[in-house]
Amino acid sequence: MSKKTLLLAASVMVALSLPASALAQAAAPSAPSPAQPAWAPSGLPDRVVLSPGADAAREMAVAWRTDGRQTEAMAELVEAIDGPAYEERARTLTGVSVDGTALSGQGRYQTVRFADLKPATPYLYRLKGADGWSEWLSFRTASTDASAPFRILYFGDTQNSILSKGARTIRSGLLRTSPDVVVHAGDLTGRSRDWEWGEWTAAGGYGFAMLPQIVAAGNHEYTDDDDGPRQLGPLWPAQFALPDNGAERASETSYFTDYQGVRFIVLDGTAATSLDALESQTRWLDRTLASSTARWNIVIQHQPIYTCARPNDTEALKAAWEPIYRARNVDMVLQGHDHCYSRITDGDGKALGEARRAQGAAQGPVYVVSVAGPKMYGLNDRALTQPDRVAADTQMYQTIDVEAGRLRYRAYTVSGVLYDAVDIVRAADGAKTLREPIESLPPLRLCDGDVGPDGAPCVGSAK
Repeated sequence: MSKKTLLLAASVMVALSLPASALAQAAAPSAPSPAQPAWAPSGLPDRVVLSPGADAAREMAVAWRTDGRQTEAMAELVEAIDGPAYEERARTLTGVSVDGTALSGQGRYQTVRFADLKPATPYLYRLKGADGWSEWLSFRTASTDASAPFRILYFGDTQNSILSKGARTIRSGLLRTSPDVVVHAGDLTGRSRDWEWGEWTAAGGYGFAMLPQIVAAGNHEYTDDDDGPRQLGPLWPAQFALPDNGAERASETSYFTDYQGVRFIVLDGTAATSLDALESQTRWLDRTLASSTARWNIVIQHQPIYTCARPNDTEALKAAWEPIYRARNVDMVLQGHDHCYSRITDGDGKALGEARRAQGAAQGPVYVVSVAGPKMYGLNDRALTQPDRVAADTQMYQTIDVEAGRLRYRAYTVSGVLYDAVDIVRAADGAKTLREPIESLPPLRLCDGDVGPDGAPCVGSAK
């Protein structure tokens, strides 16, 4: 049975992996009544999220939730075989268990790290709750062969109406693309509340538990400024078991992971602009790129270098980080925050970028902004001249196929229509060229006054 078929079957069965309380909430309005505790934990594990280690060929980690009776984080791990008699070979691992009620959540959050794994190897694991073990879940470690191909699935913000409207983008991406690793560019939730994390993990189901998730924190993963100094939502570090190799002052939200020829570097723009973590992340970014031996370097950050919705770019991030991206030969920057779609290959505009490419000029990073959820912003006055491709009022997901000498980037609408495509091709001498391989793409999806691109009302509001 193919990997795509397995993922299809797993994703269709998402609801069956949820406790009864979660199933009830899945049919309820997106914002539950404060009087009714939402997404209550049970004696079986839920909210399972797999994360890569710093070296994804040898390290993975998993975070999950149980009710308060399970006070020890416990997992079993075994190298996968094709037959069913593998339990006796499993080894028991323990980790860290924390009280979720002290984090404005419920139950207990558990974390176990898997180390000393074999590269390019399938594994099975299961997790302990007070009433029993989870089902056996699978993952595959990355290969040490940097030329081995793999596929990235990339989502922008989900943020609002996560289960009722954002989940269809996540599930469409998982069902249609058969990815190996999944990237989220921040604002996974609206305010980092317990019930929102319930919706987000339910949206991904088995996909989040079986594929390594590379997550960036957005501004909505932080508390609002109105209540005092901005702080990271307390459930963030409990919900994810991320590599501990980030920058000072952003240690829980910046990190890197090496996956099969790609170094993924995750930055926290909110900590940089609001919590005095710009300088430390800038130094760390430069060191992390300088030490990279990967064929490709991909950065994930929430706030875009070039905006498609706001009147002004985030100048502090642009001034500090863009020169490093160029100097250190970053290939792609994957972003969210703007609730629109854009792909930019030259900050001076589409026309100048095309002219420079025609003259053989060196190519800088490709900057992408996308949105997976239903919240939309209107396009700014540069959107039709600066990006190579743009869209309004459109839920999207993106894939990046990684090969030894090429990154094949494709953007799809939520219904699976190919909307944008570009290849980054690297020659033997390291020189990069950009190619747009699809001659005929759909017309730009734009609002016409109050009418959206599908003939429904345009929901994108001006920033």
